[in-house]
Order: sequence, then C-alpha cells, then structure tokens
Amino acid sequence: MGSFLVIGMGRFGRSVATELFQMRHDVLAVDEREENISGIVDQVTDVIIGDAKDEAVLRSLEVQNFDCVVVAMAGVVEDSVLTTIMLKEMGAKQIVCKSQNEWHAKILSQLGADRVVRPEWDMGKRVAHSLAKKNIVDYLEISPEYGVIEMITPAHWADKSIVDSSLRRKYGITVIAIRDAKTAKVKFSPQAETVLGRDDILTIIGAKKDLDRIGELK
Repeated sequence: MGSFLVIGMGRFGRSVATELFQMRHDVLAVDEREENISGIVDQVTDVIIGDAKDEAVLRSLEVQNFDCVVVAMAGVVEDSVLTTIMLKEMGAKQIVCKSQNEWHAKILSQLGADRVVRPEWDMGKRVAHSLAKKNIVDYLEISPEYGVIEMITPAHWADKSIVDSSLRRKYGITVIAIRDAKTAKVKFSPQAETVLGRDDILTIIGAKKDLDRIGELK
C-alpha cells in the first residue's frame, strides 16, 4: 500500500485521488477551496483545506514522507510551476504533474517533474484512434514510438493460434493479454499456441507504425 498526496481537487485530481483510495492506498487530498474538498471527505484517507502555493502550508504536509505527490492544479500555469519547484526543494520522492499544453509540460519536466500527464490531449488521441479504426477499442501512447491498443480480433486471425497468425514475424506486434468474448475472463501473457476467439479483445503492444497497420485489419 502506497501513500499519495494529491494537490488540486478539480476533475482530474478528484479522479486520481478517489481511484487511488479505492485501490487501498493512503491518500491525502489538498485544495484551497472548501467546496472542492467537502464532496470527497469519505472517498480519501484525509483532506486538508489549504493553499499549496504557500510554502508554509506545503512544508506542513511533510511531502518527503509520501511515495508520490500529484500536482493536479487547474487554472493558472504558474501555480503548478511554483508548487513543483517547492516540492523538488523539499525532497518529494516522486512528482507527477498535470499539464495544460505542450509548453507547460516541457517546463514541468525541466523543473524536475518525474512524470507529466496531459489528460485532455491523451483522451483526445485515444478517442481519435477508436473513431478512425472501428476495431480498436482503446489506445494508449507509452512513448513517441510505441503504444498499446485494445482491439477486437480481426476476422482472419480468429480461430487461429498466435503463432499460426504470425503476429510477431509478420506484423511486429506482441499480444500481452486476451479478454474472452464469452466469459470476460482475461488471460495475461498468452502462450504462442493460444487460439484467438472471434470477438475476443486483444491487448497488443508494438511500434506505432505497426499498430496503425493492424488497426486497418478487418
């Protein structure tokens, strides 16, 4: 069980905080507005009403004792920049920041954020992939070159084993999980002899160019 400090209870921060708590982690939620905090009192471990841009407030949280600090502030870009600088100086073990745009993301990375996420951008890309390629259920970018997709088994892979479909040799991709269409059970790290059922959901990792190519398959 990990310990997390989540700063900023907008939609993104609230979602992160409550989901971590449901996963049985300790979560301290912080926001300067009481109305943002009052609705999640029972959905996290503890809450504090305070302005994290205030150095005294931030120091009182003892940020160095948390496994991870999530900076999820909405609004003014400078707020998250200032908070990230202070967190770094105070010895936060891991800092994850929400950014509003590419420029903001670069600044936060240069300041020492261990990870920067862009929720709207990432969700936009995922929706675009699922709209453009009908057999793709979900898409996740893990680097500029690689990604992970969930896709419905193409018809000419159905009822064939992974090895018989030549997925790695022909397409350069790897199936890392299969969700059975009938039982909804998930099989992780399937063997080469595993048969792909019709309408099964395949989780596949590979280079973007290869994922784009198989996304066109019917």
